[in-house]
Amino acid sequence: MGRMHSFGKGISGSTIPYKRTPPSWLKITKSEVIEHIVKLARKGLSPSQIGAILRDSHGIGRVKTVTNNSILRILKGLGLAPQIPEDIYHLIKKAVVMRKHLEKNRKDKDTKFRLILVESRIHRIARYYKSTRQLPATWKYESSSASTLIA
Repeated sequence: MGRMHSFGKGISGSTIPYKRTPPSWLKITKSEVIEHIVKLARKGLSPSQIGAILRDSHGIGRVKTVTNNSILRILKGLGLAPQIPEDIYHLIKKAVVMRKHLEKNRKDKDTKFRLILVESRIHRIARYYKSTRQLPATWKYESSSASTLIA
């Protein structure tokens, strides 16, 4: 399947290791990993930031191999998950920055066009999350109130 707003059709990328067990050299336990995740989530970090810190600082390549659950599932179980999914959050953040730029630079036609593309992506992802009940059915993206969603 191709890209949404470009001409690329690439499928290149890294693959998840076939082996589903933690490496033999990893001596950290499941409870310690969950403890780290909770501590980082309480600091206000997103699930992907938590994963990057665990990978870089603690040598945990994949949390799922150690805990049998993803970071987001662990956070949901403890009630620490973000209100809106991370990908839509970052798209909203990008749209807010673009709107702020357009207030100062009204003639920037390229940014105006790119903003339309970003907002169409937001609407598409929101439709998916509503159908999977990860967002409430009444949730709606409005550019006027978007800055309050990311604050």
